[in-house]
Amino acid sequence: MREVLLPELAESVVEGEILKWLVAEGDPIALEQPLCEVMTDKVTVELPSPVAGVLSRRMAQEGEVIAVHAVIALIDEGGTAAAPGATQAIQASAENPGTGAATLPPQAQEEREQVGQEHMDTGGSIVEAGHLSRGADDDSSSLFKAFASDEQVRVQGLGERSGSGAPGSSTAGTGTLTRAPAPGPAARADGRVLAVPAARQLARELGVELTQVQGSGPNGRIRVQDVMSYGQQGQGGQTGPAQQTAPAAAIPQPPVIPQTQPSVAPGAPASGRAAPGGLPVAPVQYRTPRGYEALEDRVPLRGMRRAISAQMQASHLYTVRTLTVDEVNLSRLVDFRARVKDEAQAAGVKLSYLPFIFKAVAVALRKFPSLNTSFDEATQEIVQKRYYNIGMAVATDAGLTVPVLRDVNHKSIFNLAREVVDLAGRAQAGKLQADELAGSTFSVTNIGSIGALFSFPIINVPDAAILGVHSIVKRPIVDEHDQIVVAHMMYLSLSFDHRLVDGAEAARFCKEIIRLLENPDRLMLEGV
Repeated sequence: MREVLLPELAESVVEGEILKWLVAEGDPIALEQPLCEVMTDKVTVELPSPVAGVLSRRMAQEGEVIAVHAVIALIDEGGTAAAPGATQAIQASAENPGTGAATLPPQAQEEREQVGQEHMDTGGSIVEAGHLSRGADDDSSSLFKAFASDEQVRVQGLGERSGSGAPGSSTAGTGTLTRAPAPGPAARADGRVLAVPAARQLARELGVELTQVQGSGPNGRIRVQDVMSYGQQGQGGQTGPAQQTAPAAAIPQPPVIPQTQPSVAPGAPASGRAAPGGLPVAPVQYRTPRGYEALEDRVPLRGMRRAISAQMQASHLYTVRTLTVDEVNLSRLVDFRARVKDEAQAAGVKLSYLPFIFKAVAVALRKFPSLNTSFDEATQEIVQKRYYNIGMAVATDAGLTVPVLRDVNHKSIFNLAREVVDLAGRAQAGKLQADELAGSTFSVTNIGSIGALFSFPIINVPDAAILGVHSIVKRPIVDEHDQIVVAHMMYLSLSFDHRLVDGAEAARFCKEIIRLLENPDRLMLEGV
């Protein structure tokens, strides 16, 4: 029996979400045939089978977040396809373990345990009650069940079968269930603690050692709320396994900012926990208005929407977002683009305004380097970058994604135009690679492509800033000769992290972009 593990799909990826299974249990599978779709950091990839055989068991459900190197499937390399109805028989046996055992394939009889169909929420990931998962610090023969009571129960010796081969027999005993101690921080084979990226960032912000935090996620994975809870408990006394941690004084606390408490709907339980600094851990619980229950639908937060949610929350929590607004007269750029449009078409280039904007941004970043920085929370250092990778926000049917144009300063307008079309097209088709979404030093969002006049963009952390460009609109203006003329005008909105960028610097940065876009001939001469 071959275990299929979730591989490291990118350098910084520690987990992935099973979006869709492409093969059913009992189906034959060929070498390199796609098993399932996995999403990590907004990138969806098909995971190929490492061997040929029969898919004996899917160890993870659709919508479940799985740690890297965790088992997601079992493949019988010497097996044959299950007979028609075998999958239904397995399900029937799971619902009624006392019947139907004779209809199961022998391998399925050995490995299948009762699987409930009720769902429960385990701190952000939806798993099925009774879903079997391996403990990160257990031997390969031990399995755990997560029960709806939120207690963890050890199943003694599952997988260690006696010579009789009876489905319920075990060499470790009679199959008695004993309650297991709460798991400590889970670690991978390389010793790294399992934690979601947002939890790692918050731990660096608070000076929390992740090895001392107890995780509530699958396999003991540490989530954001675990770090927040640890930071709060450090002020009033830690309980449980994390009691041997450093005193609360070792955790730097941000200043408490007075704030108005949100109103609580009658009967709605408010969150009793607060993060360090008095910030709420969770909003007030949502309650459906009486009489409208039948008019609401609930959809799990998963896939790209979950990734977007985490990224936006991180931006809100870990930046001091400030906005500056200006406008640019693009009349000369409109004329310039019209003059070179035929030449671009002859070269097979679809020329939009975005390549000019990206080029102007790269030139301006060279002159105002504070906009091309990041803040390292762990070391409390400002990272100054001498490369210019521009993230380009692209709206897709699945949600917003930000592919990266690398080394913009070294590319011509036509080359940038080709890359814009390529990245946007593959983003729409869901064909981007993980490394194409990482490494930006600055971001641009073109909300004007759908007709928006103005927006307040959210910083794409860890970038220091993001530029919003909007609809180009004909408006009357007064020109340098005091004449009223019609011009092609566009608003610019720059969101920046005030920890890294001063307001005056941000305003000068915008003015430099305006100077370049209003003089496209000059932009063509700029080298960075």
